[in-house]
Amino acid sequence: MPATKARATVASYVALTKPRIIELLLVTTVPTMIVAQRGLPPVWLMAAVIAGGALAAGGANALNMVIDRDIDSIMQRTRDRPLVTGRISPRNALVFAILLEVAAFIWLWLLVNLLSAALAVSATLFYVFVYSLWLKRRSERNIVIGGAAGAVPVLVGWTAVTGRLDWAPLLLFAVIFYWTPPHFWALAVRYRDDYAQVGVPMLPAVRSIRTVAVRIIAYTVVLWVTSIAFGFVAELGALYLATALVAGIVFVALGIRLLRHGTPQVAMRLFNWSITYVVVLFGAMALDQLV
Repeated sequence: MPATKARATVASYVALTKPRIIELLLVTTVPTMIVAQRGLPPVWLMAAVIAGGALAAGGANALNMVIDRDIDSIMQRTRDRPLVTGRISPRNALVFAILLEVAAFIWLWLLVNLLSAALAVSATLFYVFVYSLWLKRRSERNIVIGGAAGAVPVLVGWTAVTGRLDWAPLLLFAVIFYWTPPHFWALAVRYRDDYAQVGVPMLPAVRSIRTVAVRIIAYTVVLWVTSIAFGFVAELGALYLATALVAGIVFVALGIRLLRHGTPQVAMRLFNWSITYVVVLFGAMALDQLV
């Protein structure tokens, strides 16, 4: 029984880090490193960045759960989180999150470089203080501004290879920045009643589905243009540009479908495609440099 309890405790701490979200962040980081390197970076460097990025993102997610534990206990989607069920105390979760952030900074500083370490931790600070503590419960633009934290990993990946920032990684940052609102709003359509119940002004909870769909289309069009512009600025080839063109068309088409039908089922198809979109787009940019 002690071994079973230990496994359950470890699983609860892992759940605090939201590992599925971390997976998506890392999907964007490694291809970014490949583009920055113009080929395959050293394996040890990729491993170091992945580990450091996972620590930083995990700490940020754990801090978010500490902050949101009151509304998580009410929302149907989050009722089983470790802090809600009492499997982990808020104090222990806070200590765990801070330790992850400290470890992430030291790890990236020692094994990668100071700029990458500073960027990774700055993303956490932005996510916690700007999104979670300030905007999330006050503004319908919460995910628009706060979502910028999720775009920082591409900057970490680029600076890990080059040691500096320039226009190409900033455009790639913009790709994730403009992708985040359509991605999250599509999911929030399904849980709009949950957000309304706890007073979080997520766009689908305070605006009509038509308004949400129009904004999704607008952001997706900008995302589409930005993704293609990145291909030219980063001097990528036909494989990436064709993928960005087609994937963007599909994304916009699904947004138009949501505008026409406005159902949670269509919104979830859009949400699922948004995840596929990132995997396909970043996979294409990596293949473009490797083949």
